[in-house]
Amino acid sequence: MILDGWKVTYVNMRNNLKKNYAKIDYNNVLDAYRHGLFPMSEDSNSSDIFWVKPKIRGVIDPYKVTIRKKLKRLLNKHSYFLKINTDFIGVIEGCAKPSKNRKNTWINPSIIDVYIELHYKGYAHSIECYSNNELVGGLYGVAIGGVFFGESMFSKLQDASKIALLHLIDRLKVGNFSVLDTQFITEHLKTFGAYEIDQDKFLVILKKALLVEANFFNMGPSGDLNIGLYPKSNNY
Repeated sequence: MILDGWKVTYVNMRNNLKKNYAKIDYNNVLDAYRHGLFPMSEDSNSSDIFWVKPKIRGVIDPYKVTIRKKLKRLLNKHSYFLKINTDFIGVIEGCAKPSKNRKNTWINPSIIDVYIELHYKGYAHSIECYSNNELVGGLYGVAIGGVFFGESMFSKLQDASKIALLHLIDRLKVGNFSVLDTQFITEHLKTFGAYEIDQDKFLVILKKALLVEANFFNMGPSGDLNIGLYPKSNNY
């Protein structure tokens, strides 16, 4: 089966799956990102994968983020503890589960499988929020050059994903990243300075940003990290 020129083949990915899911080559996903595409599924139970190239793209400039007073107060009072890349599987599976605000998601077993592989290859990263040693929220995405391609986030407790996103923005600034690709725009993301650009402008930004030398770990190694120790932008 070929979708928008990207090849996928059908295989049984896990013994407990009763139907076939598309096995995606992680190199195809990396190439797709470099050309402005990303994979999705109709829902978490669908066996199909399609490639999306939005005409209008959501982005965040890490250096122009504005933080409202409410979020500033949240930063000062939050009690979450953050870790990086210690439970990527827990984060992506948390993002794949339905929640109060979303009855279904676009993350099916094919998506989970290939992003776990991207994580093991060093491209996909997770930021995890913990409370009492329990994973209560986080996000994941893919870093290529100076671009971080944000994929999804989840919260089991109030504001956990917001704290994760705020930490990601700081990490991208310290790591010399040029842009955070949010794919689409939500009211939630607008509060962090996300804005829309057309596809042509995004591809121009993407081409330049992919050449930037950036390091996701400039802020520190993976492991136990406390957001309270990190430098904050002037907007915080």
